[in-house]
Amino acid sequence: MAKNKPQHYAQLAQQVEAIVAGEQDLVANMANISAILYWALDNVNWAGFYLLKEEQLVLGPFHGQPACIRIPIGKGVCGTAVSKNSIQLIEDVHQFSGHITCDTASNSEIVLPIRQNNQIIAVLDIDSPDIARFDLDDKSGLSQIVEILQATICHAGEVEARRVV
Repeated sequence: MAKNKPQHYAQLAQQVEAIVAGEQDLVANMANISAILYWALDNVNWAGFYLLKEEQLVLGPFHGQPACIRIPIGKGVCGTAVSKNSIQLIEDVHQFSGHITCDTASNSEIVLPIRQNNQIIAVLDIDSPDIARFDLDDKSGLSQIVEILQATICHAGEVEARRVV
């Protein structure tokens, strides 16, 4: 990755914005975003999404090794992000109580909740084989990308509401 992380994330945000522009399908947008992040971020071995369905997280679009299919709310880093309604930036997943090992090569992780109408509907999960791979620049840059995705969800909801009327 570029030495200037904020600048690199600004470029990624522009790329994400361009690829999701006008597209309202959440899964399609998640698929493209996971591909962009997986290929653009250094030292990342998994990038993808889990969707909240029936009080659990279910595997969504991703890039990387096969992953856990279902994660209970409150379990692992992803489930904790949902139960605490906050971003989880974990320097060493092996020190995280209740960590779920999907890929033994993963050593650090960042998980960001994705919201629609202030309710969590999914999470963005990124893993790295490096300890302490993620920092506040990653948190800020990825938050910007999540906001772009959330804007497409809001827009899709507005379009759907107009169809009903």
